[in-house]
Amino acid sequence: MRFKTFLLTLTLLFGSVFTAFAQDDKKDSDKKNTPTKPVQLSKGEQVAESAILVYSNLRGRPILNQVRKTTVELGNMKILDAEGRTNNAIYEKRIQRAESLDKEKIRFDQKFPNAEFALIYDGQKIFGVFNNSVFTPRDDASNAFQNQIWHGLEALLRYKENGAKVELEKEEKIMGVDFYILNVTDKKDRKTTFYVSKKSLRVMMLEYEQDGKKYRRKFYDYNYAQGTLVPYRTVLWEGDKQVEETTISTITFGPTIGDELFEVEGG
Repeated sequence: MRFKTFLLTLTLLFGSVFTAFAQDDKKDSDKKNTPTKPVQLSKGEQVAESAILVYSNLRGRPILNQVRKTTVELGNMKILDAEGRTNNAIYEKRIQRAESLDKEKIRFDQKFPNAEFALIYDGQKIFGVFNNSVFTPRDDASNAFQNQIWHGLEALLRYKENGAKVELEKEEKIMGVDFYILNVTDKKDRKTTFYVSKKSLRVMMLEYEQDGKKYRRKFYDYNYAQGTLVPYRTVLWEGDKQVEETTISTITFGPTIGDELFEVEGG
């Protein structure tokens, strides 16, 4: 019953709540005593805004920004290397949220049995740190790190802040599940295709291409962390080959994260 009520709420919101995004414009126009029309969103934007409501537990974009001001995520990874061997690692990801993804600060520490290093995006560039020394990451490592940023869930949940374009490509049933299929294209023409469940409005899968290769990331084990929805397991495929699996052990939003983590000398 609660789930039906939840879906009914979203159905009502789907067609009407989006006029709220015109409120800022309306406030400005009220000052000028001129009428304003409700903002008309495309079907793709309506689906995206509905997904944002779901991931924020019906509290909207401001709550996601407030709760996820910083992030500390710990977990385990399985990565397939160039020789076809599976390597296990533990990782720690720390994020300072910014007004858009391109200004975000992210540090991704990885510990393998025989190596430990960090990849850092400081809001402008990517570099690596090993034993307090800065290095230039290999292309494959750098690309994988960038794809986590530009082709992740935040590309959809923050499409508006990123200045991205959202288009509903089609609606399709796959393995008995009805999906909205959304294309999100950012200001640098990086396109990510999101498969959003029509029933739950959660992203179950995304796809993108790089250097002629097709990638697919699937999302599992959704749960709420501090009132926001998080997939605790993801699997990445390159073509028909699984190349990465990530499982979150703990995730905490809001802890203090110092700038020094992203400001390594020589970076």
